[in-house]
Amino acid sequence: MSRPNMIKSIGACLLMVITFVAPPGAFSKTATIKIATLAPEGSSWVQTLENLNVELKQKTGNSVRLRIYSGGVLGDEKDMIRKMYVGQIQGAVLTAAGLSGIFKEMDVFQIPFLFENYGEVDHVLAKMDGFFKKGFSDKGYVLSAWSEGGFIRLMSTIPIASLNDLQKAKVWTWEDAPMAKAIFDEAGVSAIPLSLPDVLVGLQTGLVEVVYAPPTGAISLQWFTKTKYLTDVPLIYLIGGIVIKKNAFKKLSADHRQIFLELWPQYMDRLKTVIRKENQEALQVMAKHGVKIIHPSEDQIEGFKKVSQNAMNRQTGKSFSAKVKNEILAYLEAYRKGNN
Repeated sequence: MSRPNMIKSIGACLLMVITFVAPPGAFSKTATIKIATLAPEGSSWVQTLENLNVELKQKTGNSVRLRIYSGGVLGDEKDMIRKMYVGQIQGAVLTAAGLSGIFKEMDVFQIPFLFENYGEVDHVLAKMDGFFKKGFSDKGYVLSAWSEGGFIRLMSTIPIASLNDLQKAKVWTWEDAPMAKAIFDEAGVSAIPLSLPDVLVGLQTGLVEVVYAPPTGAISLQWFTKTKYLTDVPLIYLIGGIVIKKNAFKKLSADHRQIFLELWPQYMDRLKTVIRKENQEALQVMAKHGVKIIHPSEDQIEGFKKVSQNAMNRQTGKSFSAKVKNEILAYLEAYRKGNN
């Protein structure tokens, strides 16, 4: 073999070796981070993700981008977590129910009546941010930012004003939320577990009579079209968060990681303002569409709160630690007294 041909052969062999040994994406100029969410296409949630993606590509010179899977096309939150674990996607927008599947202490945020208003929410999250970020980091995830859905309310095909009404009804519970099941068990409610995409059909067929969601969620998911009543008692603050697998995050350059971490809180803060406004407007929209707003008496509300307190005490040490619960309660007490 002549020297030029030998060099060509060696070069071809080296190229083949590099091709088979190099990690996937080694020759790609763009890092694509696949993110899943239950939020429907066209919602403020997905619009915000799309806007963030535009700026992310812009600021990284098209080196980092998101691929967004909206509307639960990749399954419920437990499916998203499983897909992150095996590397099919790199991130997800999850509610407290999903987040607790990664870091159990997140269950504390599913306690009904924990928060009375958004000021309390913002205060506690600011105080506890470092703790929860470390908790997710220890599990192999980056908590990029907090998100929210707003305060959850009951919606139903029959009037629900009291605990007694709830006990007689066919109540839905999210099958991904064991904490919710524990609360319903404490209340003496035999809840029917369904995945989120199955709830609308459940309402249509009469399988369930009572569901729960923030007002904007009820509109986005079209649940309000199949319900006649809304119980105007803010039960639970629906917290969420954006998590990214650490191994995927570390593949980005230091500059791109910094941009990534700066953009998420900025966009989620803007979305938070939008969602809070939309939740107020959603109540008015539902009322205009014939949904009757039920206002329980103080005694009836106290009945709900008593069950919540019992469930919180029973789940302490199981779903979340006493330390985390007590720390949050201490922050809330100080905030309510004006000792921020």
